[in-house]
Formats: sequence, C-alpha cells, structure tokens
Amino acid sequence: MGERLEDILAEHLAVIFCGINPGVMAAAQGHHFAGRGNRFWRTLHLAGFTPEEVRPENDRTILQYQCGLTAVVERPTARADQLSLHEFTAAAADFEQKIERYAPRYVAFLGKAAYCALSGQRDIAWGLQPKTFGNAAVWILPNPSGRNRAFTLDQLVAAYRQLCLAARSKP
Repeated sequence: MGERLEDILAEHLAVIFCGINPGVMAAAQGHHFAGRGNRFWRTLHLAGFTPEEVRPENDRTILQYQCGLTAVVERPTARADQLSLHEFTAAAADFEQKIERYAPRYVAFLGKAAYCALSGQRDIAWGLQPKTFGNAAVWILPNPSGRNRAFTLDQLVAAYRQLCLAARSKP
C-alpha cells in the first residue's frame, strides 16, 4: 500500500493520540479512524474531549479541542498484528523526535502494543505511565478499534474520560 495518512498536529497541544498505524480504510479515505466499526470519535465525544461527535471526514477539527492525531508506524494495514517488531523499532527514533517537536502535554497511545515495542517493556498498566516519551507524559488507553471487543464502549469512555480530566487540569 503506497497510501499514507497525514498527521493532524500542532505545537503544544494538550493530547496527541497515537494509533498503532493507519487502517486500510482510513488511509484510503485520507481520514483518521474512518473504519466503519471504529469507536474513536464516539468515545472521544462521550469522554468529554469534543462537544459533539466528530465525523472522520472532519478529523482536522480535533485541533480546535487541543488534540492531535498521529500513528507510530505509517504503513496502513487491515490489522495491527500485520506489523513486525522491526517496523516499530525502525519508526522509534523519528516518532520520538516528532513528539519532542510538537511538545504535547500528553502522548496517548491507543493500545499497549506500540508503547511496549517503543519502550521495551512487557507489562504496562492502563493510564498514566511513570516515564515520559519525547518529554511528554504518557497515557495508555484501550484501542477503540472495532476489532478490540475486550472493551465495551462504556469502558472505553471511562478510560478516555480520565485522560480528558487530567488534560484539562492545570499542570
């Protein structure tokens, strides 16, 4: 796949949400979290990040809410398990430099896989992490992919709401 999904970033955001990599549908449409079953936009709204549910084609409006979007690995796949550990390792330095450059308050990894690969850690808890990444506080959230049925919508919203409250509090 030669398609690439462009980042939606600005300097000094409250949160940059980091997907593992773009889905095939998102890359083809040119919009983040465009897959039919993806619960990202609904979760973001219900957790309090946005006043209404953003549609994937309006993904750039997320900047209005002090949030940005990127992915650790740029190559689109149908499933995240189609990525190799080598792809995470190859992306690590550039990805960390990107986070340093944009200097968000929080970098939120959607799922544990990417952060485990980048940090070399195996057992990671959900939520705020003890170490920073690219000088930003790290928060691990459940992946909102429609393929991730280990978390209900209510569980996703509760996890994302914790980050929303932290991001709105004074540093």
